[in-house]
Amino acid sequence: MSNLSIQFPDSLYKSLQKLAEQDGVSLDQFIALAVAEKIAALTTEGYLQERVSQGNRSKYEAVLAKVADIKPEPEDQLPPT
Repeated sequence: MSNLSIQFPDSLYKSLQKLAEQDGVSLDQFIALAVAEKIAALTTEGYLQERVSQGNRSKYEAVLAKVADIKPEPEDQLPPT
């Protein structure tokens, strides 16, 4: 484990304390989870951007052209608007 010293404005610190208490976790756990969620979001965004950069619109359309044009099953249809 590593230690990190962070200074928060009083209002933010009070909000963190309240939310951690409501969540039933320590302040340290709450902050660690918040940081982990942010890391996961940014990592996912980077992964998806990488995947998008590898995409090819003409190949995508060629694959879609192979799909049969049939009416969907009743349970797969959207309700009328």
